[in-house]
Amino acid sequence: MRSLITAFAAALAAAFAFAAPASASARWSCDGPQYVCGGSSAAPSYSAERPASRRSAKNTRRETASLSDVQGLERPARRQRPTRSYDDDNAGSTSLTGKASYYWQPQRVASGGWFNPNAMTAAHKTLPFGTRVRVTNQANGQSVVVTINDRGPYIAGRIIDLSSAAAGAINMKGSGVVPVKVAVLGRG
Repeated sequence: MRSLITAFAAALAAAFAFAAPASASARWSCDGPQYVCGGSSAAPSYSAERPASRRSAKNTRRETASLSDVQGLERPARRQRPTRSYDDDNAGSTSLTGKASYYWQPQRVASGGWFNPNAMTAAHKTLPFGTRVRVTNQANGQSVVVTINDRGPYIAGRIIDLSSAAAGAINMKGSGVVPVKVAVLGRG
């Protein structure tokens, strides 16, 4: 095997020696510009501007119309935010109106421990843990008192996530998301 490799290497060296030209200047020739072939060490300078004929349509400035100039187009509607008002039933307490959803999956809650879908609990973005709130389903007028023990909901437009039992108490399980009024009762 070793003799076969040695013989191949010798044949390859002989082929390259036979094909190589005798002088170094005859090995290659340069047909390009002088600065490429070595006649001058300075590269040519290019101007910063291109000729006007080479400009593409992409580089020309186009006039664009604003939405108010085009008829038939309207500005997109803004996202509706929950409103804060004062509840008449509980003088001086803050209430919010918006949409509520519910969840039932076993998971860790932000206040520590595990989520219990059978407890009267809820998730709110900013209320302190342990705060008791009355959630009223505006579609049917039913309400439930829940304790905040988690953070959420993380979907735009929703203000509270109820546990499965609390959602069942105000008959919102069939719809999933309902308009509600949330009144803060105090710390539990």
